[in-house]
Amino acid sequence: MRYPAAEKFEFIRLFEQSYLPVRKTLDWLGISRSTFYRWYERYCAGGPEALHDRPSKPNRVWNCIDDVRRA
Repeated sequence: MRYPAAEKFEFIRLFEQSYLPVRKTLDWLGISRSTFYRWYERYCAGGPEALHDRPSKPNRVWNCIDDVRRA
């Protein structure tokens, strides 16, 4: 399930304000630790804007011939 950036931010805020251990907080929220920590690393590196979904499409196709080489 994909969560919107606002909901990810809310989960992070709840985590930071919680007095419970990390595992219990994440179990209560229903989020795996690996998923949460991936979000948290992105949040720490880039703020709330970094929580927006990234496109799943690759930036480059591996078997595509460059326009420069075609000419």
